[in-house]
Amino acid sequence: MIVCSRTDRGLVRKSNQDACQTGTFPDGAVWAVVCDGMGGANGGNVASAVAVEKIAESLTAGYHPEMDQMSIRELILGSIYEANTVVYDMAKKEEGLRGMGTTVVAAIVKGSAAYIAHAGDSRAYFVGSPGMRQLTTDHSMVQELVKHGDITQEEARNHPQRNIITRALGVTPKIEVDFGEYSMGFGEALLLCTDGLTNYTEEAEIETLFRSLHGDNLAEKLVELARRGGGGDNITVAIVEN
Repeated sequence: MIVCSRTDRGLVRKSNQDACQTGTFPDGAVWAVVCDGMGGANGGNVASAVAVEKIAESLTAGYHPEMDQMSIRELILGSIYEANTVVYDMAKKEEGLRGMGTTVVAAIVKGSAAYIAHAGDSRAYFVGSPGMRQLTTDHSMVQELVKHGDITQEEARNHPQRNIITRALGVTPKIEVDFGEYSMGFGEALLLCTDGLTNYTEEAEIETLFRSLHGDNLAEKLVELARRGGGGDNITVAIVEN
């Protein structure tokens, strides 16, 4: 199993408020976490970096090969809850960090099973021969408008309030996190990404790259694709190939 990631400032933002880490467990299972910070230049950078670091620490310390489905679920969610407390407490104590927070999407892939947790509008997809399949649902204002039929999914991509999210790590003492377990089909790969990728690319373009490239080269080309599409936000991708 191959896991890799790439993050980039993009062409417009002055700093990169995204953060990500990936790794492999001793039994060959892999993990990945992607965060997109918010709350000003300093706050966003700190929130995403701290959240990724704490989640990575918890996952690597808590995982063991004999874990069942429920144990993996508890590990991922517990890691995010711990990170939420750390970021929230930092924001309360330091005036310059008030209001900071971050999206999060984290995954463990073991065999053909992908365990995914998320809050905010960073996403998880399966990409492969069946096409590109979004696994997560954005926690955002525009997604609520789409859900109620007020706007279309295409209109949501260019909506002026598309960056307003309804859930974020570190903003409140407790965080509500969505969790799902998915079976990875033959030839499918898992893509975790921030909206800096999805807002500046088309799904067909992403699928084309997945059909011809792999590993670090694939991650690099996905970032290049978003930069060619305008690069108006930070761009982060993490990829798991079975």
